[in-house]
Amino acid sequence: MSTNESSEHGHLLGRQTEYVSVYTPSLLCPLAREQSRQTLGLQEGDLPFRGVDVWTGYELSWLNSKGKPQVAVAEFQVPANSPYIIESKSFKLYLNSFNQTRFVGLNDIAHTLESDLSTAAGAPVMVTVQPLSTAVQHGVGHFIGESIDELDVDIDCYRPDADILQLQKPEVLVHESLYSDLLKSNCPVTGQPDWASVCVSYHGPKIDRESLLKYIVSFREHQDFHEHCVERMFVDISSRCQPLSLSVYARYTRRGGLDINPFRTNADGDFPLDVRLVRQ
Repeated sequence: MSTNESSEHGHLLGRQTEYVSVYTPSLLCPLAREQSRQTLGLQEGDLPFRGVDVWTGYELSWLNSKGKPQVAVAEFQVPANSPYIIESKSFKLYLNSFNQTRFVGLNDIAHTLESDLSTAAGAPVMVTVQPLSTAVQHGVGHFIGESIDELDVDIDCYRPDADILQLQKPEVLVHESLYSDLLKSNCPVTGQPDWASVCVSYHGPKIDRESLLKYIVSFREHQDFHEHCVERMFVDISSRCQPLSLSVYARYTRRGGLDINPFRTNADGDFPLDVRLVRQ
């Protein structure tokens, strides 16, 4: 679940909600990133990473000029340096408000979404809207790299602990992409489980793979938001393992027609892989 599930405007989760089906941009509720980052010792304007939160909207629908329903898949890219993200339930309600509203076509929809979301985030949000016939061509893929999930390890820690992370060979510099499908955290508002896969790509001293798997699993009973979990991972791995470059990319399963996929990096030219995982 995203940082946006909890809002300065009041929690929407757990409250009876009126579902508006006529375009209503005022439904969007921005939430400042600063508060969660302060707990990691991060200062806005001096972040150790850059990145993007890639959202996918699978339940976008509207009426064409003749009143006929249309459906599409949308992708939203919110820059990690934006001062705000959008509360996820408010995002869902906002998208629902398109259902009985007439738009000229895909360009009209995309322009409207970009304008409203950029205003809410306080930074330019990129939007792509695709008809299903185009979206289906992407298919389902997987992270590039090596899975560490088959390692036979004993685990007894289910709260994040950076001290779990260890180097295997501090004197050996490697380029590696290691991924796990065992990431789970919990919504800090409802306690519901949030499931994800995460890929750690780095150049630097060789990280002990068993310790990395244990560290990823240690989030299993942790209550936090998607973006904050990824940023905690980035900060902890950077601090404990001292990589020369690092990227952390998590892709979460969808909830309410939206999946949220935070990506943080300090690698030159790095950008998140355009992939939809099997659980998405």
